[in-house]
Amino acid sequence: MHVGTTDDSFFRKNLEWLGKATNWSKFSATAALGVIHKGNLSQGRNILKPYLPGSSGAPHTNGGSLFALGLIFTGHGREIIDYLKQFIDEHGNSAGSTDTDVMLHGACLGAGVAGMASNSESLYEALKVVLYSDSAISGQAAGLAMGLVMLGSGNESAINDMLTYAQETQHETIIRGLAIGIALLCYGGEESSESVIDQLLTQENSILRYGGVFTVALSYAGTGNNGAIKKLLHFAVSDPSDDVRRASVMGLGLVLIRDYTAAPQIVELLAESHNPHVRYGTAMALGIACAGRALPAAIEVLEPLTKDPVDFVRQGALQASAMILIQQTEKLNPKVKSFNKLYADTVKNKHEDALAKFGATLAQGIIDAGGRNVTINVENAQTNTLNVKAIVGLTLFAQSWYWFPLAHFLSLSFTPTVLIGVKEDLKAPQFEINVHTKPELFQYPPKVEESKEKQPDKIATAVLSTTAKAKARAKKSQAKKQEEDGSDKMEVEKEASEQPTKQEDNNKEKEVKDEDKNLDQSNQVRYIRRFRGSGGIIVLEDTRPDEKVEVIKTVRQLNITEAPMPEPFILSGEDLEDDE
Repeated sequence: MHVGTTDDSFFRKNLEWLGKATNWSKFSATAALGVIHKGNLSQGRNILKPYLPGSSGAPHTNGGSLFALGLIFTGHGREIIDYLKQFIDEHGNSAGSTDTDVMLHGACLGAGVAGMASNSESLYEALKVVLYSDSAISGQAAGLAMGLVMLGSGNESAINDMLTYAQETQHETIIRGLAIGIALLCYGGEESSESVIDQLLTQENSILRYGGVFTVALSYAGTGNNGAIKKLLHFAVSDPSDDVRRASVMGLGLVLIRDYTAAPQIVELLAESHNPHVRYGTAMALGIACAGRALPAAIEVLEPLTKDPVDFVRQGALQASAMILIQQTEKLNPKVKSFNKLYADTVKNKHEDALAKFGATLAQGIIDAGGRNVTINVENAQTNTLNVKAIVGLTLFAQSWYWFPLAHFLSLSFTPTVLIGVKEDLKAPQFEINVHTKPELFQYPPKVEESKEKQPDKIATAVLSTTAKAKARAKKSQAKKQEEDGSDKMEVEKEASEQPTKQEDNNKEKEVKDEDKNLDQSNQVRYIRRFRGSGGIIVLEDTRPDEKVEVIKTVRQLNITEAPMPEPFILSGEDLEDDE
């Protein structure tokens, strides 16, 4: 809910409650700080300093903080990769003890997400040392991290190393981490990944086949390839392992990202499968393919699954519905109100299963993600390219079925829906822009009011019949007197029948889909939009350049303590002679 907002007030106000968290719950709670401060590159490390190794915190707190550090610097890890790698180098050979394993688990996940797609050989080798220690806890994270670091590279040597070790180790968690790591390595490979896919899908070990179907899904992500769809459907109905069948259906969502309108039709029959794992996979496939699209056909398929008799199917349906309806309002989509009520009722219901409650809680956070200022954007419509980071985030979020701290990876898929205006010098001026539409279409939902306990009604005082008759006679005589005076006039208040049709947004305000086409581009305002860029960034022309400009400072600029750079100047010949 607070992803990327840097608002960690909930943590600070509930320290006593958080103190009750133990072991991996403490790890996950600390890692959540990384989700909240995601992108806060200038202050991220300072915020986590009290929790990092070397402090007095518990091992789970230390491990969670290392994971959080990676989440903050997702895709921008140059500043902290060396720190995380140094920690892995120093402790990699001592993996096996519980405390060290927990910290290495966080360090590997953090290094993987911070160094995503960097193809760093040195970081890959450091992670391989942790993997070869054959510790179930740290080895799982190392396998995932190796895939993240080598994301989309298709490195044959790395694939052989990972596949060979997956066939040798006895730890299922390590095998699963390596299987997903190989799938990440093959991202976007299409036909070049076929040899790896064939190797994985013919394995006796169901976990490697599980990795095989994810390899198919990621290799053909967003392509809508008929061969990939056929292969995934075949394993979804014929594989003896429930895990493989569930993953196969989820993989359909990744393949159909661009052709998302076809997803409900393809998986509709699977939603009625006798196998609950297939039904769960159907829900998640729709959540992935139709994320942020508010597709009515997808919601129609999901609604019956929210009432499914199996708890984890309800969990998946609730999560998927929130992914689809993210940033929708009740005016834009009437289903939002009923689903919000369903989430709240599921959480409050004392007799509800824990898994369904977990799904409803996550759903509430997803639908209100980033203070309703973000959406799940798996495809950039302007450039017609896939959002790789979002696809990776959704893939790893799906692995939270086995390991709940991996749910934090969903934050990678969130994209701010913001309107940022910049001038020719790339500075963001303070300005207002008119949006010619009804505010209620895009406004934030009202805050939830806590229900107050109803006070017991007072017992009505007994009234004698003679008293009632006397009051009635007095009222009648008073009305007759007013009629004679002509003072009995009815006053009718006119209510405004029309809603306001214009609202004002400031620079760096949120911008919901469809709001952009209603922006005012008239010459009556100081700044005029001249060029529409990607990501909600617009280039402005100042029609009154002589007036003073109020510039908005970024978080990094607000924390700069050094003297500013001087204005451009030209050295004259005399200045050069004086220096000599």
